[in-house]
Amino acid sequence: MSDAYILVLYYSRHGATAEMARQIARGVESGGLEARLRTVPAVSTECEAQAPSIPAEGAVYASLDDLRHCAGLALGSPTRFGNMAAPLKYFLDGTSGLWLTGELIGKPASVFTSTASLHGGQETTLLSMLLPLLHHGMLVCGLPYSEAALLETRGGGTPYGASHHAGDGKRPLDEHETALCRALGRRLAEIARRLEGDRG
Repeated sequence: MSDAYILVLYYSRHGATAEMARQIARGVESGGLEARLRTVPAVSTECEAQAPSIPAEGAVYASLDDLRHCAGLALGSPTRFGNMAAPLKYFLDGTSGLWLTGELIGKPASVFTSTASLHGGQETTLLSMLLPLLHHGMLVCGLPYSEAALLETRGGGTPYGASHHAGDGKRPLDEHETALCRALGRRLAEIARRLEGDRG
């Protein structure tokens, strides 16, 4: 399983979700697998507008092959009215070829989100991201309450996945949110390793 990796795929507008992705990647690597950070371009209202093929900074854009060959997936988005952001939904809407061939069936997946308001739809956003993953036959991996930070958090953190309360956009991840991001990545990597071992 030396070439196996967890795809940490996210969209981030102001950087909070990207920071969560980096913390999840640290957790993945502590769980013994490579983390591959990928993002998606913004959706333009102009049909002819195109983003550059490589972003100016941050993670490179995801391809269907990144998704096809991953051992597991962590999917992240800021909240948009209690739902995932349009750019991430747009990318997922283009994965029907992978659905037709069943290439994601049986792979573990987790979700994460950041929102400006404490009760601004964190949990519904996480659930909205799980729906297409369930259609793909992926295995949902949440956060168990054996993670102490889930019981102690005063910001983000849910059993459905990692979350962050960004406030006015300047509130960094606190210690509990960071711990839960890392725990989610580690759990995803450990489950992916076990599943790969069972297949081998």
